[in-house]
Amino acid sequence: MTGPTHAPATVSRRALLRAGLAGAAFGATGCTGSAPPPRLVIAGGVRPGVYIALAKALAEIWQERLRLPAHPEVLTTAGSTQNMQLLTSGGATVAISQVDVAADIATGVTGPGAPLALARLYDDVTHLVVRRDSRFRTLDDLRGARVSIGPAGSGYQPIALRLLEVAGFGADGLGERAELGLGDAISGLRANRIDAFFWSGGVPTDGIRALAAELPIRLLDLGAVLDRMRERFPVYSVGTVPANTYGLPGPVSCLSVRNVLLVTAGMDDATAHALIDAAFDEQPRLARTSPAAVTIDSRSAIGTQPVPLHPGAIEFYRSTKGY
Repeated sequence: MTGPTHAPATVSRRALLRAGLAGAAFGATGCTGSAPPPRLVIAGGVRPGVYIALAKALAEIWQERLRLPAHPEVLTTAGSTQNMQLLTSGGATVAISQVDVAADIATGVTGPGAPLALARLYDDVTHLVVRRDSRFRTLDDLRGARVSIGPAGSGYQPIALRLLEVAGFGADGLGERAELGLGDAISGLRANRIDAFFWSGGVPTDGIRALAAELPIRLLDLGAVLDRMRERFPVYSVGTVPANTYGLPGPVSCLSVRNVLLVTAGMDDATAHALIDAAFDEQPRLARTSPAAVTIDSRSAIGTQPVPLHPGAIEFYRSTKGY
């Protein structure tokens, strides 16, 4: 994507993270216990994007509420796939990811590095953005077109590839395939270097909203392929982008995917409980980071399937919500 990417943490950092996690038996408020809380490294996302904004807000909340000895580090990454790679390799202690990517990468991972969820956050929708004055109206119209499917490491490149496959022509049926981050894709569409780009993000996504303010755009309606997509990949849902979101000609049917907040099985229960407790106690603060984050709600937070909840998160929901 547009920001620098980060390789998985070095061996020395991993050792420090493990040591911190092993000794982080502190109470749910972060104010009790003799051992210090762990060093937190949060795998965020691209700039501009909801992931990175949420990661920064969570870092501030956890620093203040849990009185961490060091401010959490927030990593700028390509997105879900890289975030999950960082989490499972020990390069991050917390990650935000689309649930489809998280489930795929979690398959077969066992032991302390196995990903577990703290909460469902909000839902992303897949944007397929074109210029409004272009000839493109449906996904099928992209045969032979210049299209950015998103960079390797992002969560939305797999969605783009799956949609193109379900549409019947795949990425090979494109005229030119680019793997641009959001910022470069926006610049490419503005300069007419590409015809369309995929993006999966909260509604609205600030970068696309800024583009729509200077260049009339259209989101391609995905209704013709959504049933087939969900039949093959049940993890996805159907959503709608309202017309007023980006000044669109009308509402658009789109693909929806849940985003989840994750840690690993190696995190002790008290730490996991404290993280999610502080996050939901400051939900209005999270909501101010982006309109997409307004929907973050502890009542729907347990919906992380097929990724299981961390035992510390389960205890939080049972003790506070009666689940």
